[in-house]
Amino acid sequence: MNEFKRDAPSCGLPLSEAGIVLLAHGGGGKSMRQLLKGVVRKHFKSPFLSTQHDSAVLPMGETRIAFTTDTYVVRPIFFPGGDIGKLAIYGTVNDLAMSGARPLYLSVGLILEEGFPMESLDLIVGSMEEAAQQCGVEIVTGDTKVVERGKGDGIFINTSGVGRIEHSFQIGPQAVRHGDAVIVSGDLGRHGISIMAAREGLEFETTLQSDCAPLSPLVQDLLESGIEIHCLRDLTRGGLASALNEIAETACCSIAIEEPQITVTPEVQGVCELLGLDPLYVANEGRMVIFVPQAQASRTIEVLRRHAPGKQASWVGKVTQDPRKQVSIRSRVGIARILDLLSGEQLPRIC
Repeated sequence: MNEFKRDAPSCGLPLSEAGIVLLAHGGGGKSMRQLLKGVVRKHFKSPFLSTQHDSAVLPMGETRIAFTTDTYVVRPIFFPGGDIGKLAIYGTVNDLAMSGARPLYLSVGLILEEGFPMESLDLIVGSMEEAAQQCGVEIVTGDTKVVERGKGDGIFINTSGVGRIEHSFQIGPQAVRHGDAVIVSGDLGRHGISIMAAREGLEFETTLQSDCAPLSPLVQDLLESGIEIHCLRDLTRGGLASALNEIAETACCSIAIEEPQITVTPEVQGVCELLGLDPLYVANEGRMVIFVPQAQASRTIEVLRRHAPGKQASWVGKVTQDPRKQVSIRSRVGIARILDLLSGEQLPRIC
């Protein structure tokens, strides 16, 4: 086995050209898709993985459960609006919610670097406890490992979750249909930009906080309101643009969205323009995209707006019959362009 070298390049070269793992392979873009296809799915061939959804839906007798796992490596670990602990709980609960499941139980794995402040650890674990109580889930098992000083990055957290599915829908990309309305639950980009601002010491005239929030209450309300949900996806790594591309590819459809209908705060838009970033690719931790029949789009938005994370929900586009499996966006002046996948991620290590 080749020795691991820490000075390896971190550009977004394709897997076949690079021959090593790069930061781009964890960014939710083309390089990550190539890594999963070329390595992971080559060896792991479960039909549950082929759905390419945020959580696996598994049969358990006469019922169905959702199961998911995720690992959190955010830097800085404390940021405006949250911390790595809250992020881990909300993120796993949200992945379960994307299958329409009611989250029930979580596991927590802590990887700690020698020298990590015990006070910070106590704050993070306390934040996890508070977030779990807010989401109505129990942390029922876990593990802790400590690595040598300099061999980690302070703290990494892995969480897995189990939820119960109480509906009859098959929620996922395979259920997307021509003509479906595409709805986004709120404004975009605040998590990624708030992380970058905290990391780089940027200051704003108003407080810019992460959108980190649990989405399960919104999803359960949609289901209880009789909304026929076809697909849900939380807009984490790679943002809205990457999520839509993944769904278009899996669902074998194209998606057309309208830029004027997408909400981005002036602070986020200003930073993106200053640094040459596109907010549609910036990560969020409390936002999702919803695919429903057009006849139920207005009702869907009405239900979402009953909740704080859904106050700015908007109908941003629709599914088309274009066989090219691509995502297009029409600008405020009527010019259409393709929203393709990036190689990696614009902002590394933010979820």
